[in-house]
Amino acid sequence: MAELESLETAAEHERILREIESTDTACIGPTLRSVYDGEEHGRFMEKLEARIRNHDREIEKMCNFHYQGFVDSITELLKVRGEAQKLKNQVTDTNRKLQSEGKEVTMEELKQCRLQQRNISATVDNLTLCLPVLEMYSKLREQMKSKRHYPALKTLEHLEHVYLPRVSHYRFCKIMVDNIPKLREEIKDVSMSDLKDFLESIRKHSDKIGETAMKQVGSCSHDTDDSMTGAQDLVDFSPVYRCLHIYSVLGARETFENYYRKQRRKQARLVLQPPSNMHETLDGYRKYFNQIVGFFVVEDHILHTTQGLVNRAYIDELWEMALSKTIAALRTHSSYCSDPNLALDLKNLIVLFADTLQGYGFPVNQLFDMLLEIRDQYSEILLKKWSGVFRNILDSDNYSPIPVANEELYMKIVGQFPFQDTELEKQPFPKKFPFSEFVPKVYNQIKEFIYACLKFSEDLHLSSTEIDDMIRKSTNLLLTRMLSNCLQNVIKRRNTGLTELVQIIINTTHLEKSCKFLEEFITNITNVHPDTVHTSKLYGTTTFKDARHAAEEEIYTNLNQKIDQFLQLADYDWMAVEPGSKASDYLVDLIAFLRSTFAVFTHLPGKVAQTACMSACKHLSTSLTQLLLEAEVRQLTLGALQQFNLDVEECEQFARSGPVPGFQGDTLQLAFIDLRQLLDLFIQWDWSTYLADYGQPTCKYLRVNPTTALTLLEKMKDTSRKNNVFAQFRKNERDKQKLIDAVAKQLRSLINSHHL
Repeated sequence: MAELESLETAAEHERILREIESTDTACIGPTLRSVYDGEEHGRFMEKLEARIRNHDREIEKMCNFHYQGFVDSITELLKVRGEAQKLKNQVTDTNRKLQSEGKEVTMEELKQCRLQQRNISATVDNLTLCLPVLEMYSKLREQMKSKRHYPALKTLEHLEHVYLPRVSHYRFCKIMVDNIPKLREEIKDVSMSDLKDFLESIRKHSDKIGETAMKQVGSCSHDTDDSMTGAQDLVDFSPVYRCLHIYSVLGARETFENYYRKQRRKQARLVLQPPSNMHETLDGYRKYFNQIVGFFVVEDHILHTTQGLVNRAYIDELWEMALSKTIAALRTHSSYCSDPNLALDLKNLIVLFADTLQGYGFPVNQLFDMLLEIRDQYSEILLKKWSGVFRNILDSDNYSPIPVANEELYMKIVGQFPFQDTELEKQPFPKKFPFSEFVPKVYNQIKEFIYACLKFSEDLHLSSTEIDDMIRKSTNLLLTRMLSNCLQNVIKRRNTGLTELVQIIINTTHLEKSCKFLEEFITNITNVHPDTVHTSKLYGTTTFKDARHAAEEEIYTNLNQKIDQFLQLADYDWMAVEPGSKASDYLVDLIAFLRSTFAVFTHLPGKVAQTACMSACKHLSTSLTQLLLEAEVRQLTLGALQQFNLDVEECEQFARSGPVPGFQGDTLQLAFIDLRQLLDLFIQWDWSTYLADYGQPTCKYLRVNPTTALTLLEKMKDTSRKNNVFAQFRKNERDKQKLIDAVAKQLRSLINSHHL
């Protein structure tokens, strides 16, 4: 039991020792009290002594280990003590001197110095506040001087709202504040001046901007976006942006927008006013288009790079105005154009103009509609030009078959004109084509006209059918109006002879046959088959037929005129007692002329030659009859009538000789049947037969009209009375006269009964 208590006491003492070692000195009292409260403090003191001796040994060990460092520290400390003593002496000396010097300074001076010191400090503080304001103001002036207006405006705002409020109680600040509105107005005015300079600059450079845009679209080496970039690179748009920003910051954006739009509208009207001589050269049109394109390139760029300065409605309104004025100007000026090459170049320029603006999103359908109107004008210009071409071809033609001396020349003509004739091919050289030079020339000029029409249709966004229809209609106008008129003029010309007329008929026959090749030519270049619905047909066949018919009629008329000219040479002795031994010289010459003329008709279609021959014979017969019955011939004798009969027999002999092949039997002689029966009646004096059989279908003198017979009989009755024609029958003269009177009476009776 005693041993157990001893262990507990030892443990408690150990705990107290640890607590003493670890507890702060101020709090050790309660711990010691617990020692003295017990009865074993003697033993505790022993333990405490043992613990102290233990710590002393540890301290000694540590001191032995750090002894050299301790010695060094003591040495350093001694040195510091010496230096400290020196410092103390210096401070004492300085204090002494200061005290000595301070005796001369009064308290008032010290106060004054203190006040100055405070003032300087306050000044420095205030200058520290003011200097940034002055620096900002200086910066503002520098920005305005260098025309950096937008940064100047930002600096002005910063100065007004940040810096000036800090020094608002200073007088210079008040001046600055009062000056701020003036500075704003100055910035506003200067930026507006820059805008005006910009507007003037783009007005002058619109031509170059438009030219660049159109060139790049026309070159096809760049797409539309590239052309936009290229065009806008020519202009510095920064004045617009700056001015817009400045006015926006100043709250006057609407004023700026209105001003900009108003000025650009004025410029648009100036640009859209064409020069009065624009139609004279292509450059006039090109400059006009360049300015318009340049104007709208700028506006389109402004539309896409500014927010609301211009809007789509404003652009559309301007474009509508521009479109209407441009189209009106083109209508007026293109109407003066008479050169097809200029019209074609103008069309290409308008297409480029339209394509360029279409690339910027402007609707250009009306321009292409306008091009269709110009196409009609172009067609009229072409028609006038080709009318002159045809006229020159027809005037310079020799109206003789084309001679060819070798194969090369033959193939050259065949290459120019679709002609094939196996009989001609077999003939040896030299040989002749049936037609004259105007046939291949006219044919090739028609093809050239078709090519010219096709050129205008390119790039008009037309379908093949529309192009085909346009070409066919224009070609039809060329054939029916121009070529037809030229042919008619040549045919009706006074100096056009029978040989030329015959050649014209041959030529138009071959041109008529070539029309199907022209149809094929158009089909090949337009790829539209002629059987397609709504496809116009060429009227070439009709044109050449009409020309041929006109030439035929002219041949008939010309022949008749020649016959009349020969008949004017007739010099009959109507009072001749006896006839001559042969036909009259004028008639022999006339028959020779007719023979030579009809020999030329060998290449004509048979019907034409036959009709011409029949027409000539009928006209000759009618003219001879009129010559016999004309009022100027008041009297005639039987001898004169017999001479006249010799001439008619010569005509009949010509008819029987078959001057033109193809007549059946004595068809051609029938042209003289009326005259033959009339002469037979008088020469044979067969009045009894005539009067007895008159009116019957089988009458020998069926073609003799009683009026004609009476007229001629009256001329002979007067002759018999005055010139005693029947002198050899003197004793029967009175009876003969009675017979003539009786016949005349009966003829009058027939005439009267016929009229009734």
